[in-house]
Amino acid sequence: MAGKATTLTVPGPHGEREMRISSPDRILWPEMGLTKLDLARYVAEVGNAFIAANGDRPVSLQRFPDGVDGEQFFSKNPPKGAPDFIRAVTVTYPSARAHPQLVLDEPAAVVWAVQMNTVVFHPWPSRAEDTDNPDQLRIDLDPQPGTGFDDAVPAAVELRKVLAEAGLEAFIKTSGNRGLHVYAPISPAHEFLDVRHAVIAAARELERRMPDQVTTAWWKEERGEKVFVDFNQANRDRTIAGAYSPRALPHAPVSTPLGWDELEAADPRDFTIRTVPERLRTVGDPWADMGASPGSIEVLLEWWQRDLDNGLGEKPFPPDYPKMPGEPMRVQPSRARKTE
Repeated sequence: MAGKATTLTVPGPHGEREMRISSPDRILWPEMGLTKLDLARYVAEVGNAFIAANGDRPVSLQRFPDGVDGEQFFSKNPPKGAPDFIRAVTVTYPSARAHPQLVLDEPAAVVWAVQMNTVVFHPWPSRAEDTDNPDQLRIDLDPQPGTGFDDAVPAAVELRKVLAEAGLEAFIKTSGNRGLHVYAPISPAHEFLDVRHAVIAAARELERRMPDQVTTAWWKEERGEKVFVDFNQANRDRTIAGAYSPRALPHAPVSTPLGWDELEAADPRDFTIRTVPERLRTVGDPWADMGASPGSIEVLLEWWQRDLDNGLGEKPFPPDYPKMPGEPMRVQPSRARKTE
């Protein structure tokens, strides 16, 4: 049975806030015996690094009222009764519909989200003041069946070289599962479609260099036992778990920033809500200076144009997106063959 409500003192830029946590003993991770209060304490402890990575951005909250083994849903809009320090910003979705979306500005806001049973935080790659123009280029390295984290590591190392040749500094974090997320800070000078094209250009270059290890094939049946470079995570309103966000997996992992010198020996299972606070205290935040020197995607866009000129066109968009100019048919290859 969940215990009575308690309060958690959360320091922040405007002083301490007393945050109410109802049902603090509610079990969120049954395998680990971790509770809602454990999660609230975790996000409070990593609060400064969490906000540095995810604050001042539209964010979607992935909520699990009955724990990570139960039903889930996403919240994007600010709910009624939210504290006065919770703000929102109007964003435009792929459907062209505009609506306010939550923005988290201080650690107490993250604790408030946990009070609503949020486990996973999904920030946009753009800032609240300029939501249409990303200031982060994000590339998701997703190991396919038959591959794993150890296969994603050399792909990430080579991707870092690809981005460096394009004039971008790459940062790395675990996905919290089997993959890796590579980020590069960029000037917010281009809208989402341009950034998507830059990601595709980098992905294709990586695929050329590692054809037996990496794929950009959108259809699962064509990927094989390779690491998929998920270019569609660069689309508007498509997000990945933020840095220092927990994941809804049995061992309570955290999507954790790493130094490149840590990557080869890293085991993603070592980074959990129990271990990451101490890691921050002893190792520090590898992403502390991430936004200091944003780069440009101009070189990647030149690569995109080069590939277009060589006959490589647009890649498929997710099925819930409007049909886009130049996009190939959204038909699974095996189905297309059956209709010929």
